[in-house]
Amino acid sequence: MSGAPVLVALTSVPNLPEPSFAAFFTQWSLAPVPTVLTVWVAGLYLLGVAKLRARGDRWPVGRAVAFVGVGMGSFYVATASGLAAYDTTLVSAHMVQHMVLSMLVPLALALGAPVTLALRTLPATPRRWLLAVLHSRVAAVLSFAPLAFALYILSPWALYFTGWYDASLSSTYVHEVMHLHLVLVGALFFWPLMGIDPVPGRVGYPFRVLMTVLTLPFHAFLGVTIMGQSELIGEEHYLALREGPMASWLPDALDDQHVAGGILWASGDLIGLVFFGVLFAQWVRSSMQEARREDRRLDREEERARTRELSPRP
Repeated sequence: MSGAPVLVALTSVPNLPEPSFAAFFTQWSLAPVPTVLTVWVAGLYLLGVAKLRARGDRWPVGRAVAFVGVGMGSFYVATASGLAAYDTTLVSAHMVQHMVLSMLVPLALALGAPVTLALRTLPATPRRWLLAVLHSRVAAVLSFAPLAFALYILSPWALYFTGWYDASLSSTYVHEVMHLHLVLVGALFFWPLMGIDPVPGRVGYPFRVLMTVLTLPFHAFLGVTIMGQSELIGEEHYLALREGPMASWLPDALDDQHVAGGILWASGDLIGLVFFGVLFAQWVRSSMQEARREDRRLDREEERARTRELSPRP
């Protein structure tokens, strides 16, 4: 990496105080892309909920909380709060942001069932457009479970072991695209597995559980790999920062990288287990609903048989 990109990166990094609980709240910024996305996406979702209720239909409160509060709220915190302020200063802070954007945000957005909400509230023409997208060949390919799994697993390796991460440190545009990429790839993986929205790529519960379990060792392996590296990720950028005004409090760059690897390992397993729990609960609920439907079918069959027995024969 040449010296010029490092200079560009340094000019975009402010002289931040040492990270603390107070700094998390005092270093917030009205970052344009996250702010606009959060306001529009959350606003449209709430508008849809209001439209449903205005016509007397119900919408589960839990879904609204998951989408707006947890999903878009976590997205905004990760990209505009004090955490985001340090994401090009400490690779450990970036890793927390990475895990929130790639796992927590997509999972919460999927639980909010926005596609179902849109199909129930959109006017006829936009609804047809949405249905056309959902049934398109592009949607079928992108939601193909093995492809979505491969993209989800390989993206972090491509981020940290190619020039992509260095580019994100020196370019605001690449940095913002990286944030959106993490959310979109996570959505491609999580959305069909949740099975709430009528999106393509949905598979049976046994395969969903298998896909979830398979993600755990990949996150652990990547985290351990980063922890065991002696070569710095974004080396020129992070070493140059330690020659500037923040040198007095910045930790050793390699130690910070090892912490980042541990965060990836631990948080990946933790959020993966949360998702596994949600998926298992859905599976149990689906099985119980299927059992009730089967009981009702058997009751109807029994009632019809009894009626035939009691009816007079010719």
